[in-house]
Amino acid sequence: MNHWEITIKTENEIISIPVIRSRRKTLSLQVTGNSDVIVRAPQQMTKREAELFVQKNAEWIRRTRREMDLRRERQKEMAEEYRIPDYDSLTPMEKNKIRRRIMERLKLYAPQMGVNFARVTVRDQKSRWGSCSSKGNLNFNYRLYYLPQELMDYVVVHELAHRIHMNHSREFWEVVAKYDADYKEHRKRIKEIRIS
Repeated sequence: MNHWEITIKTENEIISIPVIRSRRKTLSLQVTGNSDVIVRAPQQMTKREAELFVQKNAEWIRRTRREMDLRRERQKEMAEEYRIPDYDSLTPMEKNKIRRRIMERLKLYAPQMGVNFARVTVRDQKSRWGSCSSKGNLNFNYRLYYLPQELMDYVVVHELAHRIHMNHSREFWEVVAKYDADYKEHRKRIKEIRIS
């Protein structure tokens, strides 16, 4: 049997935690963005050992789940604050307006940063604000249009910086910092905004 379930009690609920066994060498605990808890364990580990591990980390699980719940609530409030409409409710004219605005920011920063880019797509992305492929294709979340300018610019600079470093190394963040001195604050603020 490769999968078990362990339960722990909190003040107001019982949490069911799946234990997934695999060829890994160590035990790990994960609390997902939806506050689900998962234990990953080595194949040879017994159910009792997994239960002891969960009990030992029970307070961390409770605390982390509370933090996730608060974060989701904050994300929901932020989305409501910016009044971001549903993508399907936008007219073609509104979608073009969003694309033009993002293109304006790209054309402002790309020459400054000494980079180019290929195809640009603006769409209803469910998990990211932006992305950059190795071929220089850029994708942006339409929701950026409804955020403060500095947050849109942070994402634009972030993706253009990937045209220099396709990673999140120290050198990458140095490039971002050169064109967005307050990127740490902007990064923190945009992470608080719920996408989907």
